[in-house]
Amino acid sequence: MTTTRRILRTLAALALAAVACAPALAERVRELATIQGVRANQLIGYGLVVGLDGSGDQTTQAPFTVQSLQSMLSQLGIQLPPGITPQLRNAAAVMVTAQLPPYAQAGQQIDVTVSSLGNAKSLRGGTLLLTPLRGADAQVYAMAQGNLVVGGAGASAAGSKVQINHLSAGRVPGGATVERVVPNHTLSAEAIHIELNDTDFGTARRVAEAINARALPGVQAGAPIAEPLDARVIRVRMPQDAALRVPFLAELENLEVTLAQPQARVIVNARTGSVVMNQSVMLAASAVAHGNLSVTVQTTPIVSQPNAFAQGSTVVAEKADITIRQEGGSLMMLEGSARLADVVKALNSLGASAQDLIAILQALKAAGSLKAELEII
Repeated sequence: MTTTRRILRTLAALALAAVACAPALAERVRELATIQGVRANQLIGYGLVVGLDGSGDQTTQAPFTVQSLQSMLSQLGIQLPPGITPQLRNAAAVMVTAQLPPYAQAGQQIDVTVSSLGNAKSLRGGTLLLTPLRGADAQVYAMAQGNLVVGGAGASAAGSKVQINHLSAGRVPGGATVERVVPNHTLSAEAIHIELNDTDFGTARRVAEAINARALPGVQAGAPIAEPLDARVIRVRMPQDAALRVPFLAELENLEVTLAQPQARVIVNARTGSVVMNQSVMLAASAVAHGNLSVTVQTTPIVSQPNAFAQGSTVVAEKADITIRQEGGSLMMLEGSARLADVVKALNSLGASAQDLIAILQALKAAGSLKAELEII
């Protein structure tokens, strides 16, 4: 048994040594940053879904569905007699959203998401009618139409209802056709701006150094074409030859950058009790006392029965017994450590719940023992 323990300890020590000696990981520029101006645009539209199996909007509670249908029918040359309100059970008012990708060309098809706006029970089996999709400038950039794909299913009978997933939203793959092109002048500019996903001066400097040290199309290695403007933006000069700019950006996005150790951070979700920390978290030696306070409330029904000739009524009351108990918290010593595994082990030794651990982490941070940024979301 002793020999087995020695072997396990030796293997664990070798594994830790291998982790400590492992080289720093490199990430590509495309995972670290984006090119300013090369982004998607949001589109939105209002439309109608028809062909539902009696699961559409209730016209008394969603009158805008009837108004929309009447307006559409009038455009098709059909006028309803005045004073008639059609009872629509197979139609539903919906909001249609989509993302217009960068460099999208006229005639290109994009996916759309259709969501119920009224009180329709289900959009399953419906067809989206022709819907214009507008951008933030109120201009129409795409037209959407097609059959919905709804991932949910449901059934109801005799007051019982069973439903799987969501029935009030669906997608139309390739359901919108791009009609207007968004102008993009990134390739025609003399320089581009690379925007980091996270603000960090060290990362900005390393990205600029990696670009300057690499021989990219149209640029010699060592040419100072990249310059960090601040902790988030790097300015990069484009090649003079316009034909080399696309290959230049393609190689620039795949350029690998060796990053420094990330900032020590502990993320706490106070609503769910989740605690997440990265490998840079350090814990200084400290002492923690942890105790629990529990409150127990028990109710016992009491029946008061009057005498036979009292002409009273039976009264039912409740008697409540409240007990407060506080468990003693012993003072526990937490050893200082710079390894994430030891930090987790030390915190687990307290035997605290997730909610108690949040309070302990806040106290450790206030005492200066937790060497990390504590962020509560």
